[in-house]
Amino acid sequence: MADKQKVLIVDDDNNIAELISLYFTKECFDTLIANDGEEALKSFESFKPDLILLDLMLPGMDGYQVCREIRGKSQVPIIMVSAKGEVFDKVLGLELGADDFMEKPFDSKELVARAKAVLRRYHPNQKEETNAAKKVEYPDLIINQTNYSVLYFGKNLDMPPKELELLYFIASQPNQVFTREQLLDHIWGYEYIGDTRTVDVHIKRLREKIKDHDSWRISTVWGIGYKFETN
Repeated sequence: MADKQKVLIVDDDNNIAELISLYFTKECFDTLIANDGEEALKSFESFKPDLILLDLMLPGMDGYQVCREIRGKSQVPIIMVSAKGEVFDKVLGLELGADDFMEKPFDSKELVARAKAVLRRYHPNQKEETNAAKKVEYPDLIINQTNYSVLYFGKNLDMPPKELELLYFIASQPNQVFTREQLLDHIWGYEYIGDTRTVDVHIKRLREKIKDHDSWRISTVWGIGYKFETN
């Protein structure tokens, strides 16, 4: 029998944390609750979660700082769950490396569904892994979506799941222009709680990690969207 996937729930409101824990326990996850940022970082090291549900407004170290600390050493999926629902808050969370953002109050079924979707992308199931590798190769760049790896100038490049999926999607269809809406729909797979600026944030992060090459580049098509351009 496969081990249960583990969810670390970080929220200073223990009633909300216990409720979220109940939802995920019913879906056969193991859960652990942390009520502040310091406890979250310690629990991350000891519990080794497959997914983190992270509130932003925490005593002491806030959720943004927790996300930054974890992203410095791990690409474990992070879903921010917060009453702070301004576009600025969502964009900042994504820029720091969060994979998703849900605003309180939330629907429990949607939260669980989004968590499962993120985990499916981060942990491809065994059937998918036995199929032919989803891989594209260019000079000095190999993107493998089967094992979620990017080889850039011969070195492994750390990259959160959504960034890798976005890069793979456009690179597997070179010189084809995609609108932000098309990319949002394909990569996130549902009506995302943010807006199309989510795509811009992820493209910006990709460009910071992968610079233009003599043979290929991520190009902006003004007024439309983006493409992976090859010579």
